Amino acid sequence: MFIKLLTITSGSNVIREIEFHKGLNLIVDESEHQITGNSVGKTTVLKLVDFCLGANPKHIYVDHETKKQEYKLVKDFLIENKVLITLVLSSDLDEGTDDIIIERNFLARREIIRRINGEDLTEEEFDIKLSSLVFPEHLASKPTFRQIISHNIRYKDESINNTLKTLDTFTSDAEYETLYLFLFGCEFTKGNNKQEILTKIRQEDTYKTRLEKNQTKTAYETALSLINNDIEVLNNKKSSFNLNENFEKDLDKLNKIKYDINKISSVIGKLNIRKELIYEAEAELKSSKSEIDLRQLEIIYEQATSKITSIQKSFSELVLFHNTMIGEKVKFITKELPSIEKSIQENNNALKRLLEDEKVLTSEISKSDSFEELENIIADLTEKYRKKGEYENIIEQLNEVESNLKEYNKELNDIDNELFSDDFEQVVKTQLNKFNVHFASISNELYGEQYAVKYDIITNRKGQRLYKFSAFNANMSSGKKQGEISCFDLAYTLFADEENIPCFHFLLNDKKELMDDKQLVKIAEFVNRNNIQFVASILKDKLPVEINKEENFVVKLSQNDKLFRIKD
Repeated sequence: MFIKLLTITSGSNVIREIEFHKGLNLIVDESEHQITGNSVGKTTVLKLVDFCLGANPKHIYVDHETKKQEYKLVKDFLIENKVLITLVLSSDLDEGTDDIIIERNFLARREIIRRINGEDLTEEEFDIKLSSLVFPEHLASKPTFRQIISHNIRYKDESINNTLKTLDTFTSDAEYETLYLFLFGCEFTKGNNKQEILTKIRQEDTYKTRLEKNQTKTAYETALSLINNDIEVLNNKKSSFNLNENFEKDLDKLNKIKYDINKISSVIGKLNIRKELIYEAEAELKSSKSEIDLRQLEIIYEQATSKITSIQKSFSELVLFHNTMIGEKVKFITKELPSIEKSIQENNNALKRLLEDEKVLTSEISKSDSFEELENIIADLTEKYRKKGEYENIIEQLNEVESNLKEYNKELNDIDNELFSDDFEQVVKTQLNKFNVHFASISNELYGEQYAVKYDIITNRKGQRLYKFSAFNANMSSGKKQGEISCFDLAYTLFADEENIPCFHFLLNDKKELMDDKQLVKIAEFVNRNNIQFVASILKDKLPVEINKEENFVVKLSQNDKLFRIKD
């Protein structure tokens, strides 16, 4: 799979259209008086390709060294102008093949564009879709698509300075093991299961550490044994108390009386509230009785009746009727007052009797001088039972963790028995030998030295066995790291083709001005004849004469013509 085209657009406006070809593809800064890091967008071209392959959009406008500083001008431009990045991948640039068209923008939520071949995808679906198109036979979740392609895209410090450790610093040796067994074609279907089990083991270990933050399981078991003994002693002491013959019965009776007192007090309170409400309603109704000057209103009423002959009732009769109705309402509302007051009286009498009974029982129970001591014993017992429950719970959780760890380690051991069997180890050796033929040959051609990849079976701090892969100079000299990295990437492409392992045929490299001119020329010659796309950002005035040619340039940038062509 090659890069065919990268376009940067804003609506119908094409900001950049970069066409790529096989062989050497240079992204150059041709500004005068150049120094490394001119901020014209050389590295950003590589980042945009990575962005279309699933990288975080922040990589485009956040300084990858500080991880905090944002280039606000660039960020605002990308968002406000709704900039769309389109990457076209092709399995063969020389023939008409089905292309993979990837589109992404920098907007959020409903305005986000994350599309492959016209299909809108979620973030999770995006990587899965790319993986299914590029690595159709790879169905496991590990290694991930982003992990597999990490060595093809080198602009971050981790991948620029390390041959094999191309992932972030938090990546475990187990993940690298799964990645390189896959890359080297060592068919092992349980690599994903192994990582899942190792993750579970790490989680259980972390949980166990938290549970044992204050004490170990054996310390909790010892403490629990002592607490059980203390509880037995306290219970014996409590049962030996001879306060009075009816202590337990009296204590129960006292508790019942206190319950009844609370219940009756509540009833009395509610009855009093009901009584007060009735009195308030009565007062309110009585206040609405008519006590106006009847003679004055009667004169007005007579004047009205002299003009309206249909009025048959006298005014005094109407007032009397109104007041009579109010009186009837007052009688209706207050008719239950006697029963309420009677109930209040009865409950008060019952409460009085209960209070007297409580006083007698309390006096009876507290006659003994040891009553206070008994309370202390009961308090001690309560605290002991609380600690007993706490410790039993922790021990139960630790037992569960240990059971889980035992089961996970058994599953891990079953996998390792297959992974580290003589037969499988022979497969690893065979595949590495095939790869090293290419690695040593290319490094010898470019540098006059032979590089190789070796493996060691190590045991980590937790006693887990792992294949650990590392590159080394077969001549046992120091060599050059930049050369080792480039030779590895080139060798892997040839090896993958030979083994029919799907892979990208493009290699993205930043800061190639750090490489020796002679080796850069040799790399250019090698990729041009071996069907490999080598994309590199470099300062133009650092280019060797042999490759400083227009046909090698895919985009030329400068202080006057930066990548996004943002106008101040």
